[in-house]
Amino acid sequence: MGVDREQFKQLLKDKGLKVTTQRLLVLEALAACPDRHLTAEEIYEMVKADYPEIGLATVYRTIQILLELHLIDRINLDDGFVRYEIGNVGRGTAKHHHHHLICINCGKVNSFEDDLLEELEEKITRTTGFHVVDHEVKLYGYCAECGGKID
Repeated sequence: MGVDREQFKQLLKDKGLKVTTQRLLVLEALAACPDRHLTAEEIYEMVKADYPEIGLATVYRTIQILLELHLIDRINLDDGFVRYEIGNVGRGTAKHHHHHLICINCGKVNSFEDDLLEELEEKITRTTGFHVVDHEVKLYGYCAECGGKID
C-alpha cells in the first residue's frame, strides 16, 4: 500500500490535531506494513530508523491519540502482545473491520475482509435496538503450510 502523506496530514487536520512529524511517521510505519500487526516497540524501531531523536514514550502517546481518533486499531492476537494496524479510515475505506485467521501451529496471522456479519448486525439492530459499530473476529485453525490444505 502506498503511503499518502498528504492524506494523513488532512486526516489529522480533520480530526483537529496538529500535524507533527511523529504522528505522520507512526501512521506511515503502520501503512507501510498492511499485512503485519505491529507492537508499539516495532513501530518505535521503524520510526527511529528515520527519526532517531524520537522516544518510545512519544510513540506510545502518539499511538494513544491515533487510537482515540480511530485512525489506527488495537488488536490482541492472544500472543501476549498488544498490536496495532492502520485503521480503515487511514486506509481510505468505509469498512469498519476486518478479521484474522490465526494458525495454532506456526502462529501465522492472515487478515481477511470478507464480512458476512453485516446481515447479523442489521438483525440485531432491528430486533434489539442495539446498534453495532464494530466487531472483531479471530478464527483459529491451521494454515495451508501447516496442514490446512484442501485435497
